[in-house]
Amino acid sequence: MSHSDPPSIHFIANLWTLVEHPSAESEWPLEEKIVAVKEAGFAGVNHGATPELKTLLKRHDLAFSGLFDASDPAEFASLIKAQVECGSTTINVQLCDHDTPVEEAIEKSILLMEEDERQNANTHLEVHRDTCTETPEKAYAIADGYQKVTGKLLRMNIDHSHPAIIKHLRPAEFAERLLDRAELLQHGNLLHCRPFNGHHCQIPVTDGRGHLTREFRDYLPFVEAAFACWLEGPRPHNELWVVPELGPISSGYGITTWPPVWEDCLVAKGEMQAAWDRARQA
Repeated sequence: MSHSDPPSIHFIANLWTLVEHPSAESEWPLEEKIVAVKEAGFAGVNHGATPELKTLLKRHDLAFSGLFDASDPAEFASLIKAQVECGSTTINVQLCDHDTPVEEAIEKSILLMEEDERQNANTHLEVHRDTCTETPEKAYAIADGYQKVTGKLLRMNIDHSHPAIIKHLRPAEFAERLLDRAELLQHGNLLHCRPFNGHHCQIPVTDGRGHLTREFRDYLPFVEAAFACWLEGPRPHNELWVVPELGPISSGYGITTWPPVWEDCLVAKGEMQAAWDRARQA
């Protein structure tokens, strides 16, 4: 696909959002979740690869975005291979731990991406708390160290909800402070869009009565700015894979008094599609 073609966006549902849905006592089985994802208009799912999932994705004609956590380079090849064999278009990796020294993280990022190249896998290093990229400063130091050694940009998935709370940001500051390294966002084609503000890593999308929350309305301009930023770059593969990522109550991201996160996720998907359309038109 060339840049003479219109860029495309593909929304993928993280199966994590469907944990304990519709309740902890009657959680849907995997195939029912896959059917719900398909019926909701998602292009695919985001999850770790399994043989059962591969079968269901093929049965329901859904794309796959893989993921894994890792710290041991000896596991990189098999972990990447599992995602690729399941049909991954993108792979999201949470690497090492919060206290991993930057130099060690650089070395392991190099080994991760060398294996990625061998398997042509489209792996992205995620910016996430409790990993080696826990703070923007550490994430950028790893990216800079990687580029110094390899001469290449590090392919990253920047989950902006994490640096936003670390930096205690107001909505008016989101784009300026969080899109400060545009080249890193633009070099990948995977983006996690968890609704956030400067104090909460996840906020409710709706108020449970059919209306968007004030917090989500404050967040939407940032989504549009992030999409516009990506569109201004080299646009790898000319397509952006986006996860409207909301964590369940069992993970600590969701809160019992909020609307069900899966229902909020469907609303978020529609609003993010509209933000993409606006960014495209601009």
